[in-house]
Amino acid sequence: MSDFAGSTDVCARYRVVHETRYQYQSTVSLSQQYLHLTPRSFAHQATESHLIWLDPALHDSKDGVDYFGNHTRHVSIAQPHDSLLVHAESTVALRPRPDLAQIAGTLPWESVRDMMGKEKSAATLDACRYLYASPHVTLFPELEAYARRSYTPARPQLDAAFDLTQRIFDEFEFDARATEISTPLEQVLRGRRGVCQDFAQLMIGCLRSIGLPARYVSGYILTHPPPGKPRLVGADASHAWVSVYCPALGWVDFDPTNRCLVHHEHITLGWGRDFSDVTPMRGIVLGGGAQTLSVQVTVTPLPLPGALPDQA
Repeated sequence: MSDFAGSTDVCARYRVVHETRYQYQSTVSLSQQYLHLTPRSFAHQATESHLIWLDPALHDSKDGVDYFGNHTRHVSIAQPHDSLLVHAESTVALRPRPDLAQIAGTLPWESVRDMMGKEKSAATLDACRYLYASPHVTLFPELEAYARRSYTPARPQLDAAFDLTQRIFDEFEFDARATEISTPLEQVLRGRRGVCQDFAQLMIGCLRSIGLPARYVSGYILTHPPPGKPRLVGADASHAWVSVYCPALGWVDFDPTNRCLVHHEHITLGWGRDFSDVTPMRGIVLGGGAQTLSVQVTVTPLPLPGALPDQA
């Protein structure tokens, strides 16, 4: 249950349904999957309820916590099957995050860079885990050059981060056909096209290339139907954004895909160095042949604590 259920400073509540379906060409005799589908609880979010069920039913299941503190679940299905459905359903409550006024007066970015490796507080030492290259975030000179257009001398750290967020939105085009999971950052930077995962990893690479820690956040975002149209089941999406370490405020999240500071419409699943650390679902199967994957996500706003139903 939420550790701030009923709190008066809850700014949003959501029900999230995430369904992943695999259809196999031939029978699968054994499937083992590793899931990151449990929303994370932290200062700005609490999970009020959560469940995962599979069809066919599980043979074995084990919950755990990974290196970055994210909740995980290992599942095994030992009966023959031609399709697999993984249904995750959660209710989360959100608290307010820092706004634009709060991030305006942070330390110069060079001061934060110089703290890394010198300051020995637990928070700073934890942040150092997100300073270096990782499987999907390589570091190269062009990234540093791109970052320094925002990170000018003595500019406040988070003011520069928000400028970089805006530049990526303005200078890159969202194109779901331009990249794949394995597309290198060099290609993303050169082609100026991609999806949320690419833009998040690009921004992370820019920050790490100038000595600032940044982590990859996996989750969901509320989408808005056209005026007068109903909210459609399954029309929302998994999403990715960036978390930037600030000594004064802790981790502050930016969304370069949507040109915004993360506030009350982003639901966090987990975080890591890049996409590979928090893939919602990955695993192995015996048999199956060719497979077809479909994913549906539905994010539904819920009433706030103490609100009447029509105040949601």
